[in-house]
Amino acid sequence: MGEGIELPERHHLREDHPLILPVSLTISIMAVFVAGVSLLGHRAHTEGLRLETQAASRWAQYQAKSVRLHEAQGFSDVVKLVAPLNKELGEELKDKYSKEVEHYEGDKVDVSKEAKNLEDERDLTVRQADRFDGGEVLLEIGLVICSITLLTKRKGFWLAGVLIGAVGVTVTATSFFLH
Repeated sequence: MGEGIELPERHHLREDHPLILPVSLTISIMAVFVAGVSLLGHRAHTEGLRLETQAASRWAQYQAKSVRLHEAQGFSDVVKLVAPLNKELGEELKDKYSKEVEHYEGDKVDVSKEAKNLEDERDLTVRQADRFDGGEVLLEIGLVICSITLLTKRKGFWLAGVLIGAVGVTVTATSFFLH
């Protein structure tokens, strides 16, 4: 058989550079922030899609009510034309279609307000999701730059990575203050 594998001596495995521990801890902390911000971003995007779907549903409801309103208005006009033929029935039908017209006009206003509110809420959620995404990207860049410190042993990379990561956390935090 061949010779066995030679293992390096123990003192070659230890790296006693003073930056190893703080940089490793920084990378670990930034990785946790990346995971949290990523989760917040995914949830915000999902919420934005949910709100978009609800708003679209309300606008479809608005369109349906508009069609019904126009139908009721058309029937009301026809009833006005034929009402003189049978005054009692004509008055009854006029009242019926007048009430329907009022009902659909009121419903349309309520549904359009609800749809607009859902769109406003969706827009806010999308802006928050964009901030989460921006914060996540900056945190990931900071994490990679901090990792370069482990290879180069240069403190400047660590400081730059921490600074970029801090900007990422700040961008993320601003999403909670959007209105």
